[in-house]
Amino acid sequence: MTAGTHPEPRILICGEDALVVEFGNGIDPVTNDRVYALAAAVEAAGNISVAELIPTYRSLMVHYDLELSSVEEMTGFLNDLITSSEPSTDDQNNSPRRIYELPVAYGGAHGEDLDDVAGHAGMMADEVISIHSGTDYRVYMLGFAPGFPYLGGMDERIATPRLASPRVRVPAGSVGIAETQTGVYPIASPGGWRLIGNTPVSLFDPSADPPVPFLPGSFIRFVPVSSEDAKRVAAQVSDGTYRVQMTEHEG
Repeated sequence: MTAGTHPEPRILICGEDALVVEFGNGIDPVTNDRVYALAAAVEAAGNISVAELIPTYRSLMVHYDLELSSVEEMTGFLNDLITSSEPSTDDQNNSPRRIYELPVAYGGAHGEDLDDVAGHAGMMADEVISIHSGTDYRVYMLGFAPGFPYLGGMDERIATPRLASPRVRVPAGSVGIAETQTGVYPIASPGGWRLIGNTPVSLFDPSADPPVPFLPGSFIRFVPVSSEDAKRVAAQVSDGTYRVQMTEHEG
């Protein structure tokens, strides 16, 4: 069992119509796999009393209809699924790794905080770009804004504190760093992350199925591109001809 995970998941009451199944107290792939395995099992079970599932790094919140199920019934339902849904070590080791490539124009007007991140890290901006784009980041969960990917695996050498005062508006596609995390703003919104680049790829389309180009458990690889290349991709996104590149590798 990975450090930080619970050998036996805990079911906690959250308000009058929700339960939280907690698998651990840390952030790691094994715990996250258990969260999404249970979420898939709950969906497959087709329990009509389940109203909404909210997966996070280490837990799954299950909202349910009190008129259709009691807390005791829902607890029993989840307990029955927890054991049967546990991913095996072989499943985790052999499942293919889906890696989605996002083109990113770094620095300048695309990422105005790149030099600050470099200064904090004591390195040149090009080194920050090389380090940031040299990792395949696991998508642990989506949240904050529709399609915002919380990514794990960033090199701590470029970890940088959040801005003291959040920006009122961060452009859609902005790639940012906050402490040891990195992520992408899918829509224009307020935010306090350090902006180091921008991707012209749309990360949220409510008319698409699914509305995001990647799902938790997959990986994102940032690919540095020039401003000119970013403009070309943006044009393809605008006319609907761009497709996010995806490769599969053994886990």
